[in-house]
Amino acid sequence: GGSAMSAYNPLLRLLRARSAVTLRLCRKVTTWSPVGAAFNAQAVRRSDLFRKNVGLFGVPELSSTEGFDVIQERALLETDQLVEKACSSSPGAVTVETFDKLSDSLCRVADLADFIKVAHPDPLYREAAEKTCINIGTTVEKLNTNVELCKSLKNLLDNEEIMAKLDPETRRVAELFMFDFEISGIHLDEKQRKEVVNLNVRLLDLSNKFLMGCHMPNRIDKRALPHHIHQHFINEGNYVQIGGLHADAPDDLVREVAYRIFLYSNGEMMHTLEELLSCRNKLARLVGYQSYSHRALKGTMAKSPDTVMNFLQLLTDKLKDRFNIEPSLYSPYFSLGACMEGLNSLFMQLFGVSLLAEQLNAGEVWSEDVRKLAVVHETEGLLGYIYCDFFYRPDKPHQDCHFTIRGGRLLDDGQYQLPVVVLMLNLPHPTRSAPTLLTPAMMENLFHEMGHAMHSMLGRTRYQHVTGTRCVTDFAEVPSILMEYFATDYRVINQFARHYQTGQPLPQSMVARLCESKKVCGAADTQLQIFYAVLDQIYHGKPQSRSTTDILIDMQQKYYGLPYVPNTAWQLRFSHLVGYGAKYYSYLMSRAVASMVWRQCFHKDPLSRETGERYRREMLAHGGGKEPMLMVEGMLQKRPSTEDFVDALVSDLDPDFETFIMDSDG
Repeated sequence: GGSAMSAYNPLLRLLRARSAVTLRLCRKVTTWSPVGAAFNAQAVRRSDLFRKNVGLFGVPELSSTEGFDVIQERALLETDQLVEKACSSSPGAVTVETFDKLSDSLCRVADLADFIKVAHPDPLYREAAEKTCINIGTTVEKLNTNVELCKSLKNLLDNEEIMAKLDPETRRVAELFMFDFEISGIHLDEKQRKEVVNLNVRLLDLSNKFLMGCHMPNRIDKRALPHHIHQHFINEGNYVQIGGLHADAPDDLVREVAYRIFLYSNGEMMHTLEELLSCRNKLARLVGYQSYSHRALKGTMAKSPDTVMNFLQLLTDKLKDRFNIEPSLYSPYFSLGACMEGLNSLFMQLFGVSLLAEQLNAGEVWSEDVRKLAVVHETEGLLGYIYCDFFYRPDKPHQDCHFTIRGGRLLDDGQYQLPVVVLMLNLPHPTRSAPTLLTPAMMENLFHEMGHAMHSMLGRTRYQHVTGTRCVTDFAEVPSILMEYFATDYRVINQFARHYQTGQPLPQSMVARLCESKKVCGAADTQLQIFYAVLDQIYHGKPQSRSTTDILIDMQQKYYGLPYVPNTAWQLRFSHLVGYGAKYYSYLMSRAVASMVWRQCFHKDPLSRETGERYRREMLAHGGGKEPMLMVEGMLQKRPSTEDFVDALVSDLDPDFETFIMDSDG
């Protein structure tokens, strides 16, 4: 771990080279810290001819696509040995440790492949990774229905005397593994278990098909569109390709055309979605749940579909109808380097943690503009690595996301397996004359994803099965959404928002306008989220005798109010149905928790080290190793009710809230 400091030298050289350029552009030079400089400089292409290719993420086998077979074979071999060990050891902490090693061995290959299959620019790598995902996925399904393996865990859980001696995290992890067996139908007879495995394999395939289709552009004959809007879309011979909603386009016609065509209903996709929902329902019924939604919500903060629907309904009842900002006025103050510096100083103040830019080895990353950060704690040392894949590439998914590549866990020799994550954004590239400049929304997204990364870095769980963001979905978004509150607080922004040319700080009046506009748009956005969440619940509830589009029209009228546009099928673009099936409400519930934590703990002083440490201790440190409501209770010192959740969201949208705080503080 001694390499973290050496990263400074090349960066300083880079800094000198950059500031010479900056001088020509403007009179006043802003000096960035090394982490700011690393992100405000263009990537320097180095010749890799003489450097040894260390393989993706430093995994030597992955210097070529054949390596996927190698790491997969090795993981499967290790799996067999660990299954053997789990089944032959007498019950105790060693059972849970063996299960966690088993999970780690498979996850390390699957998580890495999961990321590469969406992010790698080379289709051969994507294909190899995709194959690996399917093979490991199939192995996991088999393990989840392996009766011998389950018996070894059951022997532990049934032994009250031994269970009583285990620490709470070990007990919880044992229960979570058992839960995985149960939702996979371990209690069924052999014929039904086979059926469960087949359904799961079928679901992997359907999910992939649906996800691919969600992002596929639609084509329309050029002659069907007015000539003057052709240039807004990708032209292909006689066709125009429409790959998104173009919601930011100033021209109404462009937005309308994009909406109608991108969302145009597609029979094959409709069939895939219906089969996906039907397979999920069969699976849930087979393993003993009323619906897929019942199965998905077990173990979450919400616990049941009724709670979720009650929460969404209450929230709708309380939302009443509530000026627009010009993002380009803000961008010069939010250069990527400035924002990274802001994050660095925020984490330093809250947790005593710094972000240090690291030198990359040849072959370690999948694209030249990826940067690597070492996360270093002032006393605990190196905590882990964050790979920042921040810039737009043509074939990259348009979603901002956080991927766990390797989870943290305690190793047998007492060392800690350091977590490795990737943050993926779609930011514009820096140019010759300016660094990457972010709109307020992009800046907030960066803070959001960084919240996930810190959750991964600051957790120090004994088991990787519950490391960092590996917790229930409705809790996983809390640390990331909380970061959005920091991103719109003047006391935080003021520390880093500087004009990239003049070094002037962002005026406080502009921050105030930003917060206002968030509230104005906030209610509409929240209502839209409610509509999505309701739709997701209904789709995953008891099967209905009407089409997914009819359900959409009905729910849109009840929960959103904007009229449905004929012949569109928005649900076919709702890719979150795959990853968040029956759990899309999580975003709103997490926002409510984040709001309570912000208001009660951080609002008074968002830079307090004491509060930061308490937040790490009560919430971030446990990953999924502690029941989520207990973590919330530990932080807020009371257990919130559904009404508390609703009130937190509603008061977030109340324009008078801030002034009320100001008055009460004098």
